Amino acid sequence: MAKKMSAKARAAARKQRDKWKNKRWFTIRAPRHPWNFKRIGETLGETDEHIMGRVYEMTQQEFSGDFTKMHVLLRFRVTEVVGQDALTTFVGHAHQSDHTRRQIRRYRGKIDDVVDVVTTDGFLVRMKPLMITERRCQTSVKQAMRAKSAEIIRSSAAKSTYAKLQEAMLGGDLETEIRNAVKAIYPCRNVVIRKSQLLQSGVVTEKGPTLDEIHAEESRQEAELKAKKAAALAAAEEDDADDGEEAGLLAAAEAMESISEKEEVVETPSEEEVEPAAEPEEEVEEVAEEAPAETEASLMKLKKDELVEKAKAAGVATSGTKADIVARLLE
Repeated sequence: MAKKMSAKARAAARKQRDKWKNKRWFTIRAPRHPWNFKRIGETLGETDEHIMGRVYEMTQQEFSGDFTKMHVLLRFRVTEVVGQDALTTFVGHAHQSDHTRRQIRRYRGKIDDVVDVVTTDGFLVRMKPLMITERRCQTSVKQAMRAKSAEIIRSSAAKSTYAKLQEAMLGGDLETEIRNAVKAIYPCRNVVIRKSQLLQSGVVTEKGPTLDEIHAEESRQEAELKAKKAAALAAAEEDDADDGEEAGLLAAAEAMESISEKEEVVETPSEEEVEPAAEPEEEVEEVAEEAPAETEASLMKLKKDELVEKAKAAGVATSGTKADIVARLLE
């Protein structure tokens, strides 16, 4: 026989179930610069300490709306909590492995590399470029292309902050620069930065709007959206009312027309009205009896056999060309 649950066990079970009531939603926001605290997601946690250090992943398509970047995963780590907002730092990106495998074929060349760079604001970043050549190439060619791409990546990072480096990687400017540099060595089918990783943080800049300004802007946008929805609903209701009135007026007009038609059918015409009605018929018959006058153009359109028959019927000579017969008919 099973033992009854003790009071302490029941209290512990109630406490375990009540943990969900203590949890609350936090809004995950992108870094201040260059993304202006963009809202990227939500997470659930009991306290600020529970969500510190969490890594949030999303595709670049969800982040920027670019459909061509749906295979790129972005990673953000929560580094600070302010009220209900979880502020993050961009810690790297990666291309999905299945997309990378589809780029590699049997008769193409693959060139990988790992490059560690330091930005002007002290961020240490590891970047992994990938180059796919049109055909197989020699090892010496691969070494030259690998060295050229590493040189471009280091020089670009040495002149940029971490924020600008993010924009160059995710926007494709850095990949385009590498492609233009290595195509003189060997034709490339594709050049990408397939992975990046933040190894060490540097100096965080204070550029961009503050969190309070972002909240004020979001509140203003929500108020404008509510006002637009209310205006659209009011306009829709007015249109429905107008449609109802127009339908009533149309129904009344149709009823009046049907009544007037019935009255016209019931009325009988008098003898005086019937007598003048027969006169136009005689005029029509007289007009119909009159044959239309034939012109030279209409006669010239006829065939010669038809013209000969007309000439015989008219009693004129049938010899000569069509023009001669037409001239005789018109005399």
